[in-house]
Amino acid sequence: MDRVNATTPSASSASSADDPARAAFAALRTPEGQQLLAELRDHDPADELATATRLRRAHPAELVSAALGQARLRQRAVAKFGAEDAYRMYFTPDGVEQATRTSVAAHRAARFAGLGVRSVADLCCGIGGDAIALARAGISVLAVDRDPLTAEVARANAEALGLGGLIEVRCADVTEIDTAPYDAVFVDPARRGARGGSGRGGRATGGRIFDPEAYSPPLSWATAAALKAPRAALKIAPGIPHEAIGPEAEAEWISDGGDVKEAVLWYGEGFAPGSFRATLLPSGAALSAPAPLPAPPVGPVGRYLYEPDGAVIRAHLVADLVERCGGRLVDETIAYITSDEPFSSPYVAGYRITDELPFSMKRLKALLRERQVGVLTVKKRGSAVEPEELRRRMKLSGPNAATVFLTRVAGAPTMLIGHPLG
Repeated sequence: MDRVNATTPSASSASSADDPARAAFAALRTPEGQQLLAELRDHDPADELATATRLRRAHPAELVSAALGQARLRQRAVAKFGAEDAYRMYFTPDGVEQATRTSVAAHRAARFAGLGVRSVADLCCGIGGDAIALARAGISVLAVDRDPLTAEVARANAEALGLGGLIEVRCADVTEIDTAPYDAVFVDPARRGARGGSGRGGRATGGRIFDPEAYSPPLSWATAAALKAPRAALKIAPGIPHEAIGPEAEAEWISDGGDVKEAVLWYGEGFAPGSFRATLLPSGAALSAPAPLPAPPVGPVGRYLYEPDGAVIRAHLVADLVERCGGRLVDETIAYITSDEPFSSPYVAGYRITDELPFSMKRLKALLRERQVGVLTVKKRGSAVEPEELRRRMKLSGPNAATVFLTRVAGAPTMLIGHPLG
C-alpha cells in the first residue's frame, strides 16, 4: 500500500484540476488513458500526425496529446530504464533528462544495502529512479520532491512497479524534512536552471548549472544534511572541481559502458573520507586511492598507448595506472599513457602504435592511402580538429582499419596511428 503523506504548506496546495499538467497526468491513469498508452507503445513518431488525427475521432484531443507526449517520453526512457520498466512508468521531460540510469542507481543502492542500510530519505527524488533501485535492494524509502506533478509521477511509478509498500512519496520542501529516523540520506540536487522556479528540491530545469552553490538545494546545504546522517550519498555533476569536495567525503566517479554518468560523494561509516574512486559498470571494477598521487613521469611514445576510462580521468587516478604499467604520459597535460610493454587492465583501452608523425593532414592522407585504410577511428585529446571533418578529408578507401590519435606529445601537435590490442 502506498503510504502517502499530506502535502506540506511549502508545496502547492492546488488540486490537479487546477493545474493543467497534473490534470493531463491524472487523465492518463484512467482506463481510457491506459488504453491509449497501451495502443501507442510501439507507435512511430514519424507518423504522429496521422496517429493523432485517427485517435481524436474516438478520444478527447487533450487526452490524445497527453498520451502521445507520454509515449514519446517512454521511448526515450528505454535507454535508461530498459523496456520492461520504461513502458510501465511515467515521465516528465525533465524527469527523463535528469533521472539516474538504472545500472548506476542499482550500484549505489547495492553499496547502501551492503552496509546494512534499511531505510533512506531520498531528497529531490524526481520521478523516482533512485527510490525504485533502493526499494528493489530491500530498502524502505521516503522519496521527497517539492514539485506536485513530479511527486505524483514518482508515486505512480512506485505503484506501477509494485513498490508502493516500500516507497513513501511526500511533496515537500526537502530542507524541512526530518531525516533523523532514517539510516541514510540520499540527495540529488537539481543541477539545471529553473524555468519558472520549482524551488528547493524541485526538478524544473533549464540550462546546466556549473556552480555547486547554484544547485537546488545548494551543495553546502546538501553536504550539511549528509554530515548529519549516519551514512549519506550526494549525487553531483561529474565535472565538479576537486577543490569543491570536502575532506569528509569519499568521492566516486561512475562510468557505464565507457561513458562517465555521474559522481557521488559518500559520507559516514563504511566509506573512506578523502579518497577518490572510479567505478566501471557493468563490470563493477573499482579503482581507488586514499589521496591524489604525485604527477606521473612524461616521456617518449613507446610501442603501446593506453586510453584511461573517463571515470579514472575524472577521479584523477591516471597516475595510479601509470605506476601500475610502469609507463609514462605522452604529455604532462594529456591523459594518454604509453609504455614499451603490453599492459592489460579494465581501466584502459590499449593500442599498439605503428606510427608517430607531426600533425599533417597531407601526410596522414598519404599514409592511409598506402595502407589501404577504409575504416578510420579518430580519437583526440588536446586537438581542435573535428573527427568527422578529418575523416571526410581523408577520402578513405580500402579493406583495412586503423585508429589515429590526434594529440600532443611533449607539447607538439602529433598523430599516433595504431590498432586496438586484442
